[in-house]
Amino acid sequence: MNVTAVIPTINEEGTIGSVIDGLLKSVEGIEIIVVDTDSTDRTKEIAAAKGAIVINESRRGYGIAYKTGLKHAKGDLIVCMDGDNTYPTDIVKPLLEIIWMDEVNFISCDRMALRTQHNYTSLHYIGNSILNFTMRLLFKITLNDSQSGMWIFYREFYEKMKNLSNGMSFSEDIKIDAVRLGKLIEIPIKYE
Repeated sequence: MNVTAVIPTINEEGTIGSVIDGLLKSVEGIEIIVVDTDSTDRTKEIAAAKGAIVINESRRGYGIAYKTGLKHAKGDLIVCMDGDNTYPTDIVKPLLEIIWMDEVNFISCDRMALRTQHNYTSLHYIGNSILNFTMRLLFKITLNDSQSGMWIFYREFYEKMKNLSNGMSFSEDIKIDAVRLGKLIEIPIKYE
């Protein structure tokens, strides 16, 4: 199966190179799409030099960036993650093996299970807990980390999703639709 990584960026010149290097090391032949929303630094140049397909997206919005990248993705499997090097790239291949073997449609990475005070402050924990509770209350969906920005899913599964937000709530919307349409699991990860 072909794999595409979609990475939204804005001013990530200090980290995007190591994210791309990590993905290339983890998954042979991976297509990497960087959707840049008007960086004023060298993010685009670094990403292109590392072999990523760089798409300029002048419209702001977390959801817009992902939708733009996903529209261009050629892979059967999609890896979504931030360009700030907070998500581990070395676990991508094992996660792909899980989704291939376990009849899972969507993996969401859980930062809460392995959190430490160093990488996830009390304020982040409280905010995420409130949003997790709200998701449980409104949508009857229980997740440990409703705000995670690292996911792996089948492209054809994503294409069934409707009415996803153009903003930050894209992260919740995609998980709500994943639960509604198929099987979502959370996998604990270390978050930097």
